[in-house]
Amino acid sequence: MIIKYKSVIKNLARKLLKHPTGSTRIQFFRYVFVGGAAFIVDFLSLFVLTDYFGIYYILSAAFAFILGLITNYLLSIRWVFNQRSFDNKTIEFSLFAVIGMIGLGLNEIFIWFFTSELGFYYMISKIITAVIILFWNFFARKITLFRAG
Repeated sequence: MIIKYKSVIKNLARKLLKHPTGSTRIQFFRYVFVGGAAFIVDFLSLFVLTDYFGIYYILSAAFAFILGLITNYLLSIRWVFNQRSFDNKTIEFSLFAVIGMIGLGLNEIFIWFFTSELGFYYMISKIITAVIILFWNFFARKITLFRAG
């Protein structure tokens, strides 16, 4: 019985973590981890640039977001999405970046709103904003860049 469950868990882990997939659910599951890694790069960059280098938090947020965008692209094409709509990687990255820049605009608006208008600490604003942007980025990229067929 235990061996059967081990086999089921091993197959599930392989499906979720290793095998290429066209399943939106599995891709979203993976994208949450990719988004988490990109968020860590973004979040730590924001903190270091603002608190250690004294850069205004809105400007720091833009730089940090771009670093997170690059992290997200590299991990997404490697692990999340196996169907690609464009053979030309320059076009693909450009569109990925455009979606990211729209996300950056939303990022700036939401961070400003939550911090300046609602009075949240800027790092709390960043966490709330990151969840909102996660959905935008995944579905915009899935539909535009990584759709099947």
